[in-house]
Amino acid sequence: MVITTGLVLSFIVVFILAWLFIKTIGNNKWLSLLVSIIATPLLYFWMFYPMLNIFTSYHHQKYFNAEDWQEFPELRYEMVDQIKQQNQLIGKTKQEVEAELGEPEWFGWDETIKANSNDLWNYNLGFKPGAFNNQQECLELQFKNDTVAALKTYQLEKKFE
Repeated sequence: MVITTGLVLSFIVVFILAWLFIKTIGNNKWLSLLVSIIATPLLYFWMFYPMLNIFTSYHHQKYFNAEDWQEFPELRYEMVDQIKQQNQLIGKTKQEVEAELGEPEWFGWDETIKANSNDLWNYNLGFKPGAFNNQQECLELQFKNDTVAALKTYQLEKKFE
């Protein structure tokens, strides 16, 4: 486990809350301190940390890897930030993009021609983890003259029955 500032601060907060609660049970300061020290890791890992993961949208970042992109489509949202930040796809041809990302999953709607366009490729990125997340992450590549001119991410709301 990597000890970070956030981890230390959250441990301190949990310790203080546990100590204040346990101190209300009895007046013995040393016993309250000892029980608080023992209870803090248990409270942190069984209560605080799981609740934090449920209500925040933190997710891991991974480096882009073409094999992982095609093998694990539900985890693509972890790789898309690197693609966007480094503009890895800008200027690549359709054949190069298809070799790295695979065939497009659907074509985007173009208002000018009132139809799906072969120049708007869309890929499903999966769902970011979270208890109340019903937004599917998507990536759209816009081609001009058969090369990637722009890319954007957007969200689609999914209804679960």
